[in-house]
Amino acid sequence: MFHKNKIIIGLFLVLVLIIIVNITLNNNLRINSNPKITTMANVSQQSNWQLIKEVIGKDGEIKTGNVYYISLPRTDLKVEINGIPLHSSFALGSWLAFKEINDGVMVMGDLVLTEEEVNLVMNELIKGGIEVTALHNHLLGESPNIMYMHIQGHGEIVNLAKTLRASLIKSNTPLKDSQAHSTGEFKLEKEQIDNIFGKKGTISNGIYKISFPRVENIIDKGMIIPPSMGIATAINFQPTDKGKAAITGDFVLTAKEVNSVIRTLRKHNIQVTALHNHMLYEKPRLFFLHFWANDNVIKLAKGLREAIENTNSIKGEEQKNADLPR
Repeated sequence: MFHKNKIIIGLFLVLVLIIIVNITLNNNLRINSNPKITTMANVSQQSNWQLIKEVIGKDGEIKTGNVYYISLPRTDLKVEINGIPLHSSFALGSWLAFKEINDGVMVMGDLVLTEEEVNLVMNELIKGGIEVTALHNHLLGESPNIMYMHIQGHGEIVNLAKTLRASLIKSNTPLKDSQAHSTGEFKLEKEQIDNIFGKKGTISNGIYKISFPRVENIIDKGMIIPPSMGIATAINFQPTDKGKAAITGDFVLTAKEVNSVIRTLRKHNIQVTALHNHMLYEKPRLFFLHFWANDNVIKLAKGLREAIENTNSIKGEEQKNADLPR
């Protein structure tokens, strides 16, 4: 009788365990399938993003890959190339992208700076332990000369944010929106451009933007870097006059792709304005090729599309644009 009771108790405990496991799995499934349900992890993440907003003094938005992205357009700068004024959303957009990692937060960014601001900003980054991963031009012939400083840091969220704010203050980067974000009027044939690229671009402040994430994962220090942290090919169109547009942006390439893209761009009279790295430890190794032209918008779109075909990028609607800067 004693042994029979032990068996019954054992079976009862197993049944209770099965019920608990099923309830847990169902709850997890319900939470994962419903983004409106708040979890403790979500609360923690939202608190971190709020801290960054409060310290830096500029709000951001959540982008693909759980990335908190702060756009910092240099609306204070008046820059032109061959008499063409460059819109801040076209070629003068600083940005910071944050992602939670196991031991804190990772930040990557691109700071648009005048020559006089470069070392003032760099000194503050060094003090706070944030790495400068590249410093270079993106354009040619612009007036005044503009430099682009790429950065990467890991650590405690408040310390990172304080260092970034101190660095930004050393430049004249506006930390408050001087103008409300808007779609703006794009005076060219957007649908025709979309058809050439095989996917839909977006309009931001009158600038047409489209991006092409790479197919393979990009790994940096053991972490997969989302395309929204600056590693997707990015193309911008700014209307000029008489059906023309200025174009700029960067192709994200592996070594074997570089010269095929260069040859294609030059075949279509698109200038190559820079070729360099933006990062230090990524795998596979990436090269960023910048370009410029001012010509018939359809002609340029076709040339850029042909260049995209020489890259290992997601080319159709399999993936949306990689949350380009505004």
